[in-house]
Amino acid sequence: MRSSFRTIDDVLNKESEFTNLREALKNYNIVDEFEKIFPELKPIAQAVKVEKQILFLRVENSVWKSELNLRKNLIAEKINKHFNGQIIKTIKFL
Repeated sequence: MRSSFRTIDDVLNKESEFTNLREALKNYNIVDEFEKIFPELKPIAQAVKVEKQILFLRVENSVWKSELNLRKNLIAEKINKHFNGQIIKTIKFL
């Protein structure tokens, strides 16, 4: 007799009803792990949120904002590599 029970993990990861929840968790993970991915940026930049594949970073001052703006493609690439997918398309600075 085959069991019809499924794990919560299986349901959450595969059912279409949970697409928005999976997306919200992924976005939360990016914000939560930003300091782990970029420990050198901890004193000057803080990940605030992710919306529609845009990472919003709060930056200490306009000088750092300019510097990080020049590196935003590299930052996005490193995040995408860390999460094994096209998660972030661009970065906006606050």
